[in-house]
Amino acid sequence: MTKTIRYTLISIRDLFVSFGPFIVLGIVLLGMAYWWLNPNPPKTVTLATGPAQSAYDELGKKYVAYLKANGITVKTVQTEGSSANLKLLRDGLVDVGFVQGGTNELTETDQDNLETLGSLFMEPIWLFYREESAAKLLAAPVSKAKTAAPAATPTLSAITQLPGWKLNVGTEGSGVPKLMTRLLESNRVELKEIKLSTLDQTPAAMALLGGEIDALVFASAPESLMVQMLLQTPGIKLMDLQQSEAYSRRFNFLSPAVLPRGVVDLALDNPKQDVRLVGPTASLITRNTTHPALLQLFTSAAHQIHGVPGWFAKSKQYPNAQRDELPMAQEADRYLKNGPPLLQRYLPFWFANLVERMWVALSVIIVVLLPLSRILPPLYTFRVRSRIFKWYAQLRNIEDRDSPDPQVRASLIDEINALDGMVEKIKIPLSHADELYALRSNIHLVRKKLMR
Repeated sequence: MTKTIRYTLISIRDLFVSFGPFIVLGIVLLGMAYWWLNPNPPKTVTLATGPAQSAYDELGKKYVAYLKANGITVKTVQTEGSSANLKLLRDGLVDVGFVQGGTNELTETDQDNLETLGSLFMEPIWLFYREESAAKLLAAPVSKAKTAAPAATPTLSAITQLPGWKLNVGTEGSGVPKLMTRLLESNRVELKEIKLSTLDQTPAAMALLGGEIDALVFASAPESLMVQMLLQTPGIKLMDLQQSEAYSRRFNFLSPAVLPRGVVDLALDNPKQDVRLVGPTASLITRNTTHPALLQLFTSAAHQIHGVPGWFAKSKQYPNAQRDELPMAQEADRYLKNGPPLLQRYLPFWFANLVERMWVALSVIIVVLLPLSRILPPLYTFRVRSRIFKWYAQLRNIEDRDSPDPQVRASLIDEINALDGMVEKIKIPLSHADELYALRSNIHLVRKKLMR
């Protein structure tokens, strides 16, 4: 090993020893900040959706694909619907779930423990009925004294017309039964006046087509296969709710909507006229203990999935915070106002998330360590010079013991020669070699003094 390499290694060793405590302190502070901030989200998250082949179930698959692309595994939990999802969220059995507005009366505990990521889309209340049932149940009695022209087939246009009908409201876990109960009560319609059933969507549709029930009601996005099928089934009509605007004013979780004429099938002009609807908005609800990075991902996915135009929405109309019954999560609110974070637009999610959540801690650590860093150069210099200064004490001791006695001087000369031999073996960085040579010069001066 050449002398140049040896001296370089000595300098590196001294630097490491001097700066080592400072580096260790920085690593400890960084580790504590990482533990406290917990920037990286869990790799797995659970999402409560809905029945198989429902709109919630199909949307859940889109969220699975989006988060998988960012390294997060989403486990979907199929449920009976909105009410079941809310119960799972309350019990802490899932992290995120689709919940329909007006599904349940929210409690103070829900306000404290649950948050919303925004309203995702409108779920109109689809009340499909048989034309035969309407003709039979809504036909007005005709006076025998008058001969009138054949009347048009009666249509269902108000909830107050439902007494005497066989109506399916869906399973308890779907949330529609409780929603319909609130609407019936607001119209002062007694539940006993209607023959209610709680069949699932598919059996209920079969019962409707078979004439076993007169009508069925459910809330779903228009993309639902059940909605598409019933809208195009002969003999099945959709209720035109004439008081849709009034319902939206009475219930803050409901919004009015219009199914435009011909939107289902332009060639067949289906429907034949605008149909007024009302419905709640579906929201993505989460527990307030869910990792913030996951909320960012779900919010980003919601913008991509639900921001497209549709039958009842304009482009980028959803997600929004207009009809939410729970407090908005900070991550979702920030995304709605400012869009995606700057770094996430250009960097992989995991790296951008780490930097975004650690930069404040890094700034604090730098502020703490910056004043300490000023003592490092003097500390390094002191460490190197201390190897030289300690020999001056022995040199001073030899000089102080000088005596005219030849034997004493001979002994002192032997000591100073031994001291010179030890100083020759000192290894210091080249930047401080001048001090080493100054020590050896002083040793030589004392030796000359003793030898006179």
